[in-house]
Amino acid sequence: MAKENCIISLQGVNKVYDGNTVVNDFNLDITKGEFVTFLGPSGCGKTTTLRMIAGFETPTSGQILLNGEDITRIPPHKRPINTVFQRYALFPYLNVYDNVAFGLKLKKIPYEKTKKDGTVVTKMRHFTREEIDAKVMRALKIIDLEDLETRDISTLSGGQQQRVAIARAIVNEPEILLLDEPLGALDLKMRKEMQLELKDMHKKLGITFIYVTHDQEEALTMSDTIVVMKSGEIQQVGTPIDIYNEPVSAYVANFIGESNIYNATMVGKLKVKFLNHVFDCVDDFPLNEKVDVVVRPEDVEMTRVTGEPNSDKLTAKIVTKIFKGIHYEYVLEVGKSEIVAQSTKDYGDNSLVYIDFEPENIQIMKKELTKNLYPEAYLDKNNKLIISDASFDVDVTQLLKGSHVDDELYLIAENGKKYDLDDADVIAEIGLGDIEIVDGYDNGNANGIVVSTIYIGDHWQVIVRTKEEEDFVVDTQDTWNEGDLVSVIVKPEKISLTLKGNIDKYEIE
Repeated sequence: MAKENCIISLQGVNKVYDGNTVVNDFNLDITKGEFVTFLGPSGCGKTTTLRMIAGFETPTSGQILLNGEDITRIPPHKRPINTVFQRYALFPYLNVYDNVAFGLKLKKIPYEKTKKDGTVVTKMRHFTREEIDAKVMRALKIIDLEDLETRDISTLSGGQQQRVAIARAIVNEPEILLLDEPLGALDLKMRKEMQLELKDMHKKLGITFIYVTHDQEEALTMSDTIVVMKSGEIQQVGTPIDIYNEPVSAYVANFIGESNIYNATMVGKLKVKFLNHVFDCVDDFPLNEKVDVVVRPEDVEMTRVTGEPNSDKLTAKIVTKIFKGIHYEYVLEVGKSEIVAQSTKDYGDNSLVYIDFEPENIQIMKKELTKNLYPEAYLDKNNKLIISDASFDVDVTQLLKGSHVDDELYLIAENGKKYDLDDADVIAEIGLGDIEIVDGYDNGNANGIVVSTIYIGDHWQVIVRTKEEEDFVVDTQDTWNEGDLVSVIVKPEKISLTLKGNIDKYEIE
């Protein structure tokens, strides 16, 4: 059901490049005057979605409606939409005023003219110099650069150039302003200042802003609505407060704010066990179901241990303490697990504290992933498993009980039947803990880049993405950084295969 006063609606939008789906079944309604942020890691499809709204890309399927009218295949210059890019694309040979005025000087607007016979006809004309001047000065006033209209672009700071790019976009009075990571080139202090300025501009203009970023702070600071994306799909839509307080998954919780994430088990009615301790909770899940638990650092309650620790309470050791100005940030150790906590109280290094959580501050969600599944895998002539273009040694005898492989690499059944598995379609399964990550390219079965790291209680969950956009999700004790170039290794015995269809079609004489 569409939102009331909806200005832009994306309905079942998909985008496929060379067989790879980069945006999948995207459905979203955006209200007039709303500040919406697409938030997600690199490669999640947020910029592609923005470009489809702008008209720079055409959806493979689905519709984009503007004020109820289908604009899916209308070119960019015919849409009342302007875009501000991370690279501002300003003209270095023009001053501030002429950069902002550039589009207005080219634009034509309709006007009515009465002919001698009394009929009224619609013609097109350029803006007058006075009209251009009024619009440019209004835009410069909004961005607080009205005193710099004659300055050369090269003499402006990065923040000032960014404002000029915004002024050039808003001077045409668009109904929607698209912003593709426009603060990415600025330093930290300037980014924080521009976040507040953009929010203020949004209020002044009263138009719809659609903003793309991977920075959670930008999303929380400026947005009315946040759309969290992963692998081309929407994970959650909501206000910053809703998404922070009620994330639907560990992925969303990790992307919005700091989080402690743990593997947990429901052990009773509104009872959950994690950190080897049972806690009361408010989320009801079936008994013995494996779940993810999220606790924010500010929701960790700490009490100093005096005397001998009480075995009925969860006891932790402080291993790190950092003063953050308004609070201390602690890293606590419980067995092999870690807890990040925030408190205004000063506890000593290596001291013991009791840990507890209010039931409503324990966020429980269904576990997202238990294994890597590759339904489009196949075998080559050498009985190697091919996932995208990565090759893995694998035991093909698991496809047929009692079989073996002969010297010519044919699969031989117990009854002597021979099978050629070249190009056989299979479903491959690999456990999250059965993949090894090693540094550098060409050191394993597949090469990729680390695109996500989430700390889940006692280990890291890392996503390695290949250039073919295939993901390997890995549970590991090792620390990796987003952007690391790595290889993945999987031992043959760790790969489970299921043949698609009947094996008889691969039988040979």
